[in-house]
Amino acid sequence: MRRRLTLWIISVVLCITAWSPTHAQPQQNPLDAVVRVKAEIKADARTRNLLGLEREGSGIVIDDSGLVLTIGFLVLEAESVTVTTDSGQEYAATVLAYHSETGLGLLRTAQLLDARAIKLGKAADLQEGEQLLVGGFGGPEAVQPVNVTERRTFTGQWEYLLDAAIFTAPAHPNVAGAGLFAGDGTLLGIGYLTVGQRLPNGQLIPGNMFVPIDALRPILGDLITVGRSAGPPRPWLGLFLEEERGRLFVDRTALEGPADTAGLRPGDIVLTLDGADVGDRAAFYRSLWQCRQAGASVNLGVLQGSSIRQIPVASSDRYEWYKVDPKTY
Repeated sequence: MRRRLTLWIISVVLCITAWSPTHAQPQQNPLDAVVRVKAEIKADARTRNLLGLEREGSGIVIDDSGLVLTIGFLVLEAESVTVTTDSGQEYAATVLAYHSETGLGLLRTAQLLDARAIKLGKAADLQEGEQLLVGGFGGPEAVQPVNVTERRTFTGQWEYLLDAAIFTAPAHPNVAGAGLFAGDGTLLGIGYLTVGQRLPNGQLIPGNMFVPIDALRPILGDLITVGRSAGPPRPWLGLFLEEERGRLFVDRTALEGPADTAGLRPGDIVLTLDGADVGDRAAFYRSLWQCRQAGASVNLGVLQGSSIRQIPVASSDRYEWYKVDPKTY
């Protein structure tokens, strides 16, 4: 099986490199670095209802000491994590970091892995139309060529904003933690979500969003040593915002989070932040984070029913809301 898989992946990579203007030759089979990540989540986890108590996806080995990069929601609030290599060998792993700003997660296995670490590439120069390879754990069915459809800012309901996110199509069915690989076998991104993408003709198709590997480089040292970025944490409100018809609707609030405690409810419309119009979701997030630290109070102008209310919200550190070991991150 391994030999057939290797031959298959090499043929795909050779097709990519034949198309590529650089004709870069693959330095290794990128699947050598792909592992399965399986997490058992704490029974009282804040994310248990949304993400479940058992989570499974992929991870990428990025050094020879057992360091595995994955997407963070797979291991957030985990009680135990197991990493499985292509040989079927299972390894216990520790969660080193969950980085809320990028969404990345970092693991360390207790033993050295029987897997080859992959080299990190550079995603900054990726252009629309480039052909790459997505590799998840699970054999040939988990590997497919894709095209870069967009590079743009992505915002999520959960107070998340990522500049220069990588969008690809067709959609990979199990993208969580999967690797996005260049023709030379280097790692360019980590799979996060399946999202709808609109073609120039207006057709909506499913695709994927990847966190570019460039977002990891400035923070990798901090993630290994302290489990999160250095510096003061961002203010977090616990708001899940849906952008519709030029308005920001509260879809829900984090239970016992700052917005919930302050009295915001699903269906509310957020109009202003400290007296200024909020604009779109990206503008709201940037304004919230600008020159503020966790613990700062903000004043939200909110339409509740037929009344506009000014609601003070005392922000907090997102990490303090999760059920995680404070000695880890």
